[in-house]
Amino acid sequence: MEHVEHASPTTTIEEDRHSRGQRAVNMLWEVSQAVIAATVTGSFVLAQFKHVESNTLNAAFFLIIGFYFGRTNHANVGGVKLPRYLGR
Repeated sequence: MEHVEHASPTTTIEEDRHSRGQRAVNMLWEVSQAVIAATVTGSFVLAQFKHVESNTLNAAFFLIIGFYFGRTNHANVGGVKLPRYLGR
């Protein structure tokens, strides 16, 4: 197990570590959203071509589209605006 030194939370090293961890979580979240959205959208389109009626699939598709277009700034960590990074 790797030993990690903990720097003061106000140092650039700790800020960089936090940013790197947040980017990894964001990437996992974005990939998960993309897979779900692509699967539901593909299923919806296929159902339309095959003339299959599914209220659940229709609701899921329009819910995903609604959330997709309703998304805003993802740069904020946990919905809290952090101080702007001005460099080292």
